[in-house]
Amino acid sequence: MGLFDFLKKKEVAGASTAIMPQEMYKAATLELRDILAPSALKVSPRSLNLGDKILRSFFVISYPRFLAESWFSPIINLDQVFDISIFIHPIETASILRTFQKKVAEVQSQIQMREEKGLVRDPMLDVAYQDLENLRDQLQQAQEKLFDVGLYMTIYGQTEAELDRIETEIKSVLEAKLVYVKPALFQQEQGFRSTLPLANDELNVHSKLNSTPLSSLFPFVSFDLTSDKGILYGINRHNSSLVLFDRFSLENYNSITFAKSGSGKSYNTKLEIIRTLMFDTEVIVIDPEREYEYLAEATGGRYFNISLNSEHHINPFDLPPVAEDESPAQVLRSNIINLVGLFRIMMGGLSPEEDALIDRAISETYALKDITPDADFSKLDAPLLSDFELVLAGLEGGESLAQRLTKYTKGTWSGFINSPTNVDMNKKFIVFSVRDMEDELKPIAMYIVMHYIWNAIRRNVRRRLLVIDEAWWMMKSEDTASFLLSLAKRGRKYYLGLATITQDVDDFLKSPYGMPIITNSSIQILLKQSPSSIDKLQQVFNLTDEEKYLLLESSVGEGIFFAGIKHVAIKIIASYTEDQIITSDPSQILAIKKAKEEFNLNK
Repeated sequence: MGLFDFLKKKEVAGASTAIMPQEMYKAATLELRDILAPSALKVSPRSLNLGDKILRSFFVISYPRFLAESWFSPIINLDQVFDISIFIHPIETASILRTFQKKVAEVQSQIQMREEKGLVRDPMLDVAYQDLENLRDQLQQAQEKLFDVGLYMTIYGQTEAELDRIETEIKSVLEAKLVYVKPALFQQEQGFRSTLPLANDELNVHSKLNSTPLSSLFPFVSFDLTSDKGILYGINRHNSSLVLFDRFSLENYNSITFAKSGSGKSYNTKLEIIRTLMFDTEVIVIDPEREYEYLAEATGGRYFNISLNSEHHINPFDLPPVAEDESPAQVLRSNIINLVGLFRIMMGGLSPEEDALIDRAISETYALKDITPDADFSKLDAPLLSDFELVLAGLEGGESLAQRLTKYTKGTWSGFINSPTNVDMNKKFIVFSVRDMEDELKPIAMYIVMHYIWNAIRRNVRRRLLVIDEAWWMMKSEDTASFLLSLAKRGRKYYLGLATITQDVDDFLKSPYGMPIITNSSIQILLKQSPSSIDKLQQVFNLTDEEKYLLLESSVGEGIFFAGIKHVAIKIIASYTEDQIITSDPSQILAIKKAKEEFNLNK
C-alpha cells in the first residue's frame, strides 16, 4: 500500500481524510507505516498539505536550443528544501530515425515552398533543418542516443506565501536560461509521488533530449568543490553533491586537519589514504598512537615500530644520495645542520659555543669515515652515534657534552639510534609508529624518522603523501617545527603532499611556525571543535558565526572543507568495507576481533 493509499480512505476534490488515531487505538496495532505517515493530508489543485508542511510540484516543459554545462547547478545549490527527480527513458534509435526522416522531409518541403513563392528565407527553418540533419547523422553513427526526459521538482514551505517566494526564485533562475517550468495543476499528488525515491514517473511530462544536453543535467555538481578528477572526500552537506578533489592539482599538495579528540580526524585520514593508494600514490605515515597498523596489514603495506626495544633502527648519520642539481658539499653541509638540530633537541638546548663545538665534532666524525665535502661518499658506511661521542670527548670543552650523550650510546636509550639503519621502504604504504616510544623521546624519534623519510623522498621523485598525525608533538620543539615547515615549503619540488593532523589547536598556533604551515597548506579540514579553541580558529580561518556554530554542533565526521579560497560543509562517508578497515571505535574494533576469532575457531 502506498503512502497516499494508506492516508486516504476516500478522495474528494480539494480534501482528503486520514485514518484517525481512534481507529489505530481500536485495532490495537501500530505498524511502521503508522509511524512514518504524516498526521494528515490535504490535496488541492496547486499544492499539498502534508502534516505541517505545504508542498508544490513542478515539471519542465521547454528547453532552449543549447544547454550549457552545469546549467542546472544554480538550482541544486539553492539554499532551499526541495526534491528533484530526473526520469530518463531511452528511445529506440531505429524508431526515432523513421520519425526523423518524416520531420526532415516536412521541413525541407516548407523551405522549398517558400522559395517557390519567392518569400524571404526563414532563418528558423534553416536552423531546424541543420539541427535535424546533424542529429540524424549522429544517431545513425551511434555517437548520440535519444531519450524521453522528465524533470520534476517539489518545493516545501510553511505557508503559501513562502511557497510563492521559492517558486518565483526558481522560475527566475531557470527562465534566465530559457528553461520554463509549470506547476502540476490538479496533479500535485502525482507530482509528489514522482519526486519520492520510488522511481515512479506518474506525471509523464517528457521532453526529448539527446545524450550531450542530457549530460548537462548531471545532478551531483556544486560550484563550490566538485572536480572532474581526484578522490571522494565526502558529501557536501549543503546540497548533497560529491566533494571530489585532487590535492596534486593545487599550487601545493599540503593539507592540515584540526579536530577535537573523537571527532573523526584519523578516520578521515585513513579513508583518504585508502582512496589515494588506488591512484598509484605512495603513502608514508608517522603514527603516534598505533592507529594505522591494521590498515597497513590490510593493504599490504609495511609497519615499523620505533621504540627503545624495537628491532627497527635508523641511523641519523646516514647521508642522502647526491641529486643532479646538488654537490656532495651541499648534501653534507645540509645533513650536518640537521644533526645539530637533532642534538639540540636531545640535549635540551645548546649555547652558541656548544652549538659550534657540536658542528665541528660532526664534521670530524664524518671525516673519520673518509666522508668529506670533496669525496664521493655514496658507497661509504656512515658513522654511528658512538663514533660521534668519541670524537666529541676528545675535543677541548666537549667532555660534558659527551657525558650528556652517554644515555643515548650506553644507557637505557642506546638501542634507539646507535645502530645501523635496517629499515627498508620498498612498499607503497609505510607506517612508522612511535606509540611505544617514551614521551620524552617522541620529539626526537619523530625528527629522526622524518629526516630519514625526507632522504628517501629525495632519492626517488614519485607521487607521495606524507601523513603526520598528532603533529602538535612536533610543535613542542623549534627544530622539529622548523623542519615540518621546510617540508611544507619544499615538498612540491619532490611531488610530495604533506598532511598535518592535530587535535591540540592551541599548541599548534602558539608556535611561530604554526601559521606559516597553515598558509602553505592548500587544503584545510576543520572537523568538530571544542568551545575553548573555536574562537581562535574563527579568527585564523575568517569563519562566520554560522560556520563557528556549525563546527561546535557537528557530529562525528562532519565539518568544513577548504580548498584554496573555496569551502563547503562536508560529511565524511565510507563504504562498509572501508569502515571495517579504518574504524577507530574501540567497541567496533573489539566486535571485529571477536568475529575473526569465532571465524578462526569454526574453520
